[in-house]
Amino acid sequence: MNSAASDAGHVDDRVMALVRDSRMIIVSGPGGVGKTTSAAALGVLAARHFSKRVLVLTVDPARRLATALGLDALGNAEVPVHLADAQGSLTMAMIDTKASWDDMVRRHAPDSATRERVLANDLYKTLTSRFVHSHDYVVTERLYDARETGNYDLVIVDTPPSRSALSVLDAPRRMEQFFSSRLLKLLTAPTQSRLLSLASRPFFLVADRILGAAFLSDIAEFFTLFRTMESPIVSRARRVGALLADPATAYVVVTSAESVAMAEAHYLVDELRRRRHCLEVVLANRLLPSQLADGASARAAAVSGHADIRVHALAKAEHAIAQVAARQAAALVEMDGWGTDLVLSESRSGDITDVGALLALGEALTLRSPVILSPRNDVAP
Repeated sequence: MNSAASDAGHVDDRVMALVRDSRMIIVSGPGGVGKTTSAAALGVLAARHFSKRVLVLTVDPARRLATALGLDALGNAEVPVHLADAQGSLTMAMIDTKASWDDMVRRHAPDSATRERVLANDLYKTLTSRFVHSHDYVVTERLYDARETGNYDLVIVDTPPSRSALSVLDAPRRMEQFFSSRLLKLLTAPTQSRLLSLASRPFFLVADRILGAAFLSDIAEFFTLFRTMESPIVSRARRVGALLADPATAYVVVTSAESVAMAEAHYLVDELRRRRHCLEVVLANRLLPSQLADGASARAAAVSGHADIRVHALAKAEHAIAQVAARQAAALVEMDGWGTDLVLSESRSGDITDVGALLALGEALTLRSPVILSPRNDVAP
């Protein structure tokens, strides 16, 4: 579909350009800063104002987000979301690690017998259900599928929090390296030659005592079967890696103004730059609303020292707000120094309970104009 904007004059131009011009947006950031909600809000914004078929993929089983989107639940299947008066369309899905691995095996297995043996292998079931990093590669596989099918004009991916997002970005390279590793060659060598090898004999003798011969057999069978899929998986991993590095793939880092979250976000910003990814914006989320922050110090000073206990309580509240506003202002100045566009998102009263609230959140995003400090008149040149 062609991207044609509706009447969106009230929405920030920088934000609109992000969702209008990008073909893929990868949203990363620390945990607990509203990253998943921000990704969904960008998706709703794009589908509402442009003739785009939008898919939002998330790794977070956010129940409240599903409810806000009018869905019973989010799962591995892509589900359309109803948007009133939308120029485009919105589809949502939550990446289910086990189901996505199964889909990948079905796609790449050389024949039905190999496919069924892999799916039935106990080690495979354990790795794809419980191993913490097993989701990294399937996230990139899923976004590649969504991008290459041609079914969507914009794919927005909500990555795992903090540095786990970098593990996702590294997954295609690690998968390619794994197939050429000595470990895989060792695990898939004939049993007799393994045991006769001076290098591997101690490992397998100990492993046999601890794990048992049956488990070793599962390991050997799984990796032998997995290796039959080497060619298509390695080829695809290279294409996925190229997609992640493509200038058309935009990266957004979400953070709050809290120091811990900012430290993680700054690390992600530096890493994305080091890897030469296209960092579009930093989104400072959950900020104190400007109507509270502006003039908080003056309001606190105006009512301080009053004898009335109610006014005194008000003064304490205004003073607390003024302190938060000062810390937030300092944090935003620090983020200005990160060298990328800074988009602001203020906290909203109440939970996000429907699609309209997500749209309002997206439409309220605002590009910050960096504060330029003028030299004081009383300072000598």
